[in-house]
Amino acid sequence: MPFRYRLQKILDFRIRKKEEQLQNVRNAQALVLKIEGLIERNNQEIASTRINMRQADFSMYEAYDTYLKHLYVKGESLEADRIKAQEVLDEEKDKLRELEKAVKVLEKHKEHAKEAYIEEEKKAELKLLSEVAIQKYFSKTKEKNEEEQEEELQQLLKDARYNEELNKGNNSDEYISK
Repeated sequence: MPFRYRLQKILDFRIRKKEEQLQNVRNAQALVLKIEGLIERNNQEIASTRINMRQADFSMYEAYDTYLKHLYVKGESLEADRIKAQEVLDEEKDKLRELEKAVKVLEKHKEHAKEAYIEEEKKAELKLLSEVAIQKYFSKTKEKNEEEQEEELQQLLKDARYNEELNKGNNSDEYISK
């Protein structure tokens, strides 16, 4: 009979939960990367605005200054969003670690159960082989004893015939001597 793990449904459920959580982690990582990309784009925009400000007309300085303030506020907002997204990512990774741990525990349990099953199967097989060997031994011993008894019987019959012949021979000697 093949090995069947009695907690296989629970293991499958935990594996599915782990896969779902892994997808959540990937989504959180994608969000962090997206926000980091927006921060990088904002920083490039600030750098290019500063370069353009130096080359611009004097009357445009105020507009550039206002735009730069807007970009700095936007950068701070993006940085706050990145921190929040990173916290969410860390939480999702913690959940994933817990789920992976739960899956590993059941997989380890399954391995031990399978090893125990294999050991029990080996013991049962050895017991069966031992019983077969004992039966063969007893049947050979019985046959050997029967053969020995048959030989003894044959020997006794032979001896009895020999004695009869001797007795006949002795009787004929007695008859001759009478």
